[in-house]
Amino acid sequence: MKKITKIMSSMSVGLLLGSSSLCVFAAGGPVGITANMMSIDVTHNGQPMQIMRNQDNNNMVIDAFAKTSRPCPVFCIQPMKFAPGIETLGELEIIDHIVRMQNGENILVVDSRTPDWVKRGTIPGAVNVPFTKLTPSKGATTEIIMQVMMDQFGVKLVGDADEFTVDEAIVAGNVNEVFDYADAKTLALFCNGMWCGQSPASMATLLKFGYPAEKIKWFRGGMQTWEVLGFNTVKP
Repeated sequence: MKKITKIMSSMSVGLLLGSSSLCVFAAGGPVGITANMMSIDVTHNGQPMQIMRNQDNNNMVIDAFAKTSRPCPVFCIQPMKFAPGIETLGELEIIDHIVRMQNGENILVVDSRTPDWVKRGTIPGAVNVPFTKLTPSKGATTEIIMQVMMDQFGVKLVGDADEFTVDEAIVAGNVNEVFDYADAKTLALFCNGMWCGQSPASMATLLKFGYPAEKIKWFRGGMQTWEVLGFNTVKP
């Protein structure tokens, strides 16, 4: 978190005033991310923008995330820790991963939701990789999962392994013989919140395919807590 603080402590709050429709103070004063951080400059789909909180002190959470009682199953509360080795992130930590990703580190912040949800707004800087592309029960084949991991996550195949070889390796429990994860990205996944199973479904598949747990991070609060805290979102 020192990196974020260092980046933001040099920014002037005064420069932010009037630069965005979010920067209209209602009663009470400015709404920072932390005491030393008002906003963060990021790039989303090639366009510069900022991550910041809504400056209207009377702002309310949008209806999509005001609902408290979704039926379980399917919308059951997720555990705080998904699996051994996978770190659970909070809001400041996911922002830190976005900053580090934008600064060139081998990180990918992944919105695991389906496109219909992403159209309602996502976290600036995040890349959409729908959980349906990584979940066999939703139609994702081994070939599709392999393609996502190689094209977007930086995973490499060992030798001339194909989907049949991979399936055999998964059954035999020796996926390290077909995948090279040395240069794989650290993934920070999220979905709609602590009641959402989309990013957990993606993580379950990644673990099954041998993705190193230490290279998987989980923003459990997802869009629910992002919206509750008044952070801005961006639409595709």
